[in-house]
Amino acid sequence: MGKRLTSLLVLLLQIVCSCTEDLRMEKPMGLHFTHTVYNSTIHENSAAKTYLESHAKMGIYITDPAWEIRYKIVSGDSENLFKAEDYILGDFSFLRIRTKGGSTAILNREVKDHYLLIVKAVERVTNVEARTRVKVQVLDTNDLRPLFSPTSYSVSLPENTAIRTSVAKVTATDADIGTNGEYYYSFREWVDMFAVHPTSGVVTLTGKLDYSETKLYDLEILAVDRGMKLYGSSGFSSMAKLTVRVEQANEHAPVITAVTLAPSDADRDPTYAIVTVEDNDQGPNGEIASLAVVAGDPLQQFRAMRTRPGSKEYKIKAVKDVDWDSQPFGYNLTLQAKDKGSPPQFSSAKVVHVTSPQFKVGPPKFEHTVYRVNLSEFAPLHTPVAMVTALPKYPQLKYAFKYQTEKNRFAINPDTGLITTTGPIYADYAPKFELEVITSDKKASTKVIINIIDVNNNAPEFQQTSYKAAVDENSPVGTGVLAVKATDLDSGENGYVTYTIANVSPQPFVIDYFSGVISTAEELDYELVPRVYNLKVRASDWGSPFRREVEAPVSITLNNLNDNKPLFENIDCEVTVPRDHGVGEQITTVSAIDADELQLVRYAITAGNDLDLFELNPNSGVLSLKHTLSEGDVAKVSFHSLQIIASDGEHETEPMFMNITVITARKPVQLKCVDTGVATMLAEKLLHGTKIHSPTEPDENYMDVHSVNRYSPQFAESFPSVIEVKEDLQVGARIVHLSATDTDSGFNGKLVYVISGGDTESRFIVEMNTGWLLVHAPLDRETTDHYTLNITVYDLGIPQKSSSRLLDVKILDANDNSPQFLKDAYSVEISENTPVGTEIIQVDSTDKDQGDNGVVRYSIVADTDQFAIDELTGVVTVKRPLDCEVHPVYVLKIAARDQATDEPQLVSTVLLKVILEDVNDNPPRFIPSNYHVKAREDLPIGTVIMWLEAYDPDVGPSSQVRYSLIDNGDGNFDVDKLSGAVRILQSLDYEKKQVYNLTAKAKDKGKPLSLSSTCFIEVDVVDVNENLFRPWFPSFVDKGFIKEDALIGTSVMKVTAQDEDKGRDGEIRYSIRDGSGLGIFTIDEETGVIRTQELLDHETTRHYWLTVYATDGGVVPLSAFVEVYVEVQDVNDNAPQTSEPVYYPSVVENSPKDVSIIQVEAVDPDSGSSDKLGYKITSGNPQGFFAINPKTGLVTTTSRKLDREQQDEHILEITVTDHGNPGKSTTVRVIVKVLDENDNRPQFLEKIYKIKLPEREKPEKERTLKRDPVYRVIALDRDEGVNAEISYSIEDGDEQGKFFIEPKTGLVSSKKFSSAGEYDILTIKAVDNGRPQKSSTCRLHVEWIPKPQVAADAPPLAFEEPPFVFSVMESDPVAHMVGVITTETSDTPVWFEITGGNYDSRFDVGKASGTLIVARPLDAEQKSNYNLTVDATDGTRSVSAQSAPVPNHPRLPLTDGPARCIATGFSSKPGCLFRLACCRGLPHRQWASSRLPPERHNARLADVPSPLQPRLPAHVPNGNHIGCASNSFRLSSVRT
Repeated sequence: MGKRLTSLLVLLLQIVCSCTEDLRMEKPMGLHFTHTVYNSTIHENSAAKTYLESHAKMGIYITDPAWEIRYKIVSGDSENLFKAEDYILGDFSFLRIRTKGGSTAILNREVKDHYLLIVKAVERVTNVEARTRVKVQVLDTNDLRPLFSPTSYSVSLPENTAIRTSVAKVTATDADIGTNGEYYYSFREWVDMFAVHPTSGVVTLTGKLDYSETKLYDLEILAVDRGMKLYGSSGFSSMAKLTVRVEQANEHAPVITAVTLAPSDADRDPTYAIVTVEDNDQGPNGEIASLAVVAGDPLQQFRAMRTRPGSKEYKIKAVKDVDWDSQPFGYNLTLQAKDKGSPPQFSSAKVVHVTSPQFKVGPPKFEHTVYRVNLSEFAPLHTPVAMVTALPKYPQLKYAFKYQTEKNRFAINPDTGLITTTGPIYADYAPKFELEVITSDKKASTKVIINIIDVNNNAPEFQQTSYKAAVDENSPVGTGVLAVKATDLDSGENGYVTYTIANVSPQPFVIDYFSGVISTAEELDYELVPRVYNLKVRASDWGSPFRREVEAPVSITLNNLNDNKPLFENIDCEVTVPRDHGVGEQITTVSAIDADELQLVRYAITAGNDLDLFELNPNSGVLSLKHTLSEGDVAKVSFHSLQIIASDGEHETEPMFMNITVITARKPVQLKCVDTGVATMLAEKLLHGTKIHSPTEPDENYMDVHSVNRYSPQFAESFPSVIEVKEDLQVGARIVHLSATDTDSGFNGKLVYVISGGDTESRFIVEMNTGWLLVHAPLDRETTDHYTLNITVYDLGIPQKSSSRLLDVKILDANDNSPQFLKDAYSVEISENTPVGTEIIQVDSTDKDQGDNGVVRYSIVADTDQFAIDELTGVVTVKRPLDCEVHPVYVLKIAARDQATDEPQLVSTVLLKVILEDVNDNPPRFIPSNYHVKAREDLPIGTVIMWLEAYDPDVGPSSQVRYSLIDNGDGNFDVDKLSGAVRILQSLDYEKKQVYNLTAKAKDKGKPLSLSSTCFIEVDVVDVNENLFRPWFPSFVDKGFIKEDALIGTSVMKVTAQDEDKGRDGEIRYSIRDGSGLGIFTIDEETGVIRTQELLDHETTRHYWLTVYATDGGVVPLSAFVEVYVEVQDVNDNAPQTSEPVYYPSVVENSPKDVSIIQVEAVDPDSGSSDKLGYKITSGNPQGFFAINPKTGLVTTTSRKLDREQQDEHILEITVTDHGNPGKSTTVRVIVKVLDENDNRPQFLEKIYKIKLPEREKPEKERTLKRDPVYRVIALDRDEGVNAEISYSIEDGDEQGKFFIEPKTGLVSSKKFSSAGEYDILTIKAVDNGRPQKSSTCRLHVEWIPKPQVAADAPPLAFEEPPFVFSVMESDPVAHMVGVITTETSDTPVWFEITGGNYDSRFDVGKASGTLIVARPLDAEQKSNYNLTVDATDGTRSVSAQSAPVPNHPRLPLTDGPARCIATGFSSKPGCLFRLACCRGLPHRQWASSRLPPERHNARLADVPSPLQPRLPAHVPNGNHIGCASNSFRLSSVRT
């Protein structure tokens, strides 16, 4: 079970990993067939031990020489027909499958044409398996003959069957395939009347059948196997019988002729048409079977009936009541006749039109069943409303209203159908009218619906002719007095009424715009304003285009009220009365005035008349004496004071005092009062009120001119009396503007126009509102050429006024009638040899137009030059010779054109058919003129190889053609005289003759002289494949040898194939078509010699496979192939090759002896040379640090110790040599990098540092003291990496914590003050970061001295020659001096310090010396430019650093070559700023500090040597200053 599972897994892996590509180039490492599926072939009936053939190389590539592979068929060979064998050549194990020997079973393709074999390959040592599928295709051999199915055929043909008609098809089958299954059909005996196609079996008629001569043909058809001729047999394979019966032909179809009748109303059984049917055939074929109505009678109301039995005449009668109402114009009946032939012939369809006895033509119908129009109320009398039209228009057709009433407000023109108004139209009377119009015969009717459009034709109307009302004085503003009401019969805004007061002078009343309520606009005082108001109230509608208005008088009376107190005219009266004044006599009169004027003032004495001496008349105010003053106690009283009041019943005056003094003297009564001025004041008030409210009222005489229609419309003076109109003016076109005016305004001046007479034909219309005269119906001068129109204009006033004028309209002719020919078509027959110039016919036409519009000219429109026409007379003549064969019939289009000049000319055309009678004047013409045909050499005798086709354009016997062969190819061919079928008479042989040139003749039957023509036929005999045998090689594989150093063109081997065919079929050509050597080798196609085409290399490819084909020269070439194995033999032509081009090993310094560094691996492509290589160090090891094993190539250390600090890299050259003849060698470079070990301790630049510094004063506040640098100690370590990383610390001397040291930079600083005379000694330790750590110490002596005294006249502290330019390389070591910074000569010491730009403390400056050194290793990639700011101080003064902007220019790329870097700086005395650039690539000794001379501080760029010129930005032109007053320079890096 496990073994089977393993086999299945191997098979599955083989299927998944298989590839469709040929695996000859890349051999699989496992056991795999070259393909998962192979296609192979073998012929049926093959002998025993016949091998399968496959174009793919079947088998397995041998990747292990120890393999032993065996093959076995495990499935698919149930009949035990095959056996699998193996054959090994080179690196390939071939799978060979053959038929078994002595087997009784035979391969039969017709029984089974394919097999699918499963083949297993087993490797006998490892038992590894692989499987593949082999598809076996069994090839056919010609071992069967064709067979007919069925073996007999029968067909019936009408005697009129056309020549070349396919009449039957026979069918045979052959179970063989390919050429073996091909066969030819042929007749057993020669037959002229028929031909059979050799491959399709279609039988074709080649002669004219005649029933009277031959009624039956019995034909025998053979199916002959094509292989019989190839293999030398001539017997037939199979035969079938074909029986052809000839039938009498039904050649002619029936022809129908019909005459329609007009039956009378009295005919009870009317006949609508007489139909005659003729058939020119004889016997039953000429008898008529039926005549039927096939269309046009869906209700089946008509039938064709024979006039008598057997007659060919029919009557069309109705078989039921005919529905004439739905078809008033009649029925179009389609008739078709059928004869009694077999098969029957049908006539062409014939259409017969039958009509009703009552209607010769259909009744009229209105264009619309309902007409809908809109009509304005403004429309005056005779306004056109609508025009109804009934079609067809009969001459006697009249129109009328169906219902005539006295109230009908419309009239209709009985001739034209134009409906017009007969009086005013009111929408409020009837918003819509429905009129029913009928024709005079009352057969058609339509409805006209007229919608009346409401317009503003009604003025508002008050409910009363006048209004009266009263209002009390002093009524509040807005008090309603009365409401007026007006109504308007119009609708919408035309009937919407608003109100206004139309008085010219302002009135103290207002009216509500919408409701008509009149109210007070101010308080009215009866005493100050008029007592009566006469208002004119106007009611207006909102209609358009004008408002209609009406006015009504409104009288308002003002009611007086008691609203004023009486006022005395005089007060405080002093009266003197004699004592003897008589009783009853008047003393005086008191007077009080009441502005109300109601005459209601009453007087009374309210006090002072206790003695009842005085009497006051209450109405008149007369004061008189009631009792004597001289008697009694009264005589003693001489003074009386009366209080008098006046009252109007509601109001009282203030008391008036009247003092009466009684005197004794006889004197008249004397009166003295104070005048109150009431009378004057009241008079003035009344006068003022009269002026305001009672002016002269002009309204009484005012007349509204807008409301009175005073004038009639008047036409303008420009109104024409006569106008001319062309008859072709379009309907709706404007003719003339008829303008009128009316001096009235509003509706009184609004005009409407109408044609009130003279247009009985309804040709014109006037736009009602504009007065434009338009064309209403098409004009026709030929019918009426003059009209006199009565134009009336109306205004819209009330009452309406109008004016009328006559307008003569003259209709001018337009070219609207084309010429009319007297006939619908013309026809004439003439002989085709009619002489040129002969008149053959005359055409004639008329034109109703006038003048040039009616003059006619003729021309021929058709594209022909054969005929001409006289343009004046219309006579047609022959212009050129005629040819019936070219054009048997000419259909000429004759044009008659009028000669209009001012408008487009009109043309009418008629067809003239000219029929030419034929004359035999054309010989037959072959189509094509010559023939070229190919025929297989093995076609059977009697085969039709082509059809001749000749055409004679003549007609009748002159067009009948007969064929013959003038040259029949030595009797090998013949032609049928009627059909033109060219047949084979004798067998063809390509090897004897390849081409036949035949000459054919075609002759017509014309009389008295027949005509003929000839053509050439080229028959190419096609060679049939007789290549029976295929080439074969002696073996299916072959083997050759070639050395790898062979030159191109060297012969490798020769392959040879055999072919048993003779002649061209046996000629063999060789070719290489596949294999891994395709393109590497070439083969001579004639000799089979294989030669090299490219140089070979055994180390690249040790062998090649070639698939060589041998192909014969047959028409269908056959081929065979052989697999050729070419082995490439080795020569020593390769030097050893190392695994790497350069080796980069590393080793730690101080390593002991025999430490392995690297093993150099090399191989030699030559066979067997890799095991004989020798290794040797040939360069780079002068001190013997390294050793190499001469056989293995292992490089090791020796007893000599490596020291990285002395040399960190060793470059060795190792030579590898083979032992060939001659020997070859190669050299490889090994670059050994020595790795660092911590074997060096840090070393200070000095063991003891001594420095004098100026004292530091104690600050006022301890906290303000900053940490100031004291001194920087620097140590270096020759190791690298972490072993060279140094940390600093103070070990001793700083017990008071006065100092601080930066661990990374070694800078000692102090925050404490130091006095002069103090001395500090510090012990500083430097420790590296290696393992184990190493360290060293130094001492720093700091002496604090007093600050130097600076003289007053001492020069300022300044740098000596700024700027300073220095250069440095990144490889420069720590402590390398970069340059010296100096100051101008000074009597006092100067201390220096870097205060800015010192990135990562890479540089240091000598505190007292100004020497600039490298303090830490540099890295140009990390930072390449440094701008250092250095301060100098003498303890009292200091130079402050000032920087200027530095242009930022791009660095030039670093290269492996030497580089030079320039450091530039900026300086502004007394400080100094300089910039450093770090570069790499130059030896340390080539670098030095440099300084520009003072005269070059403002140098131009052009002055700088070209190798040192910097790169400038694009905006800085060359030659600009690079310096300035502050001495600035720029850094640049320049490659040299």
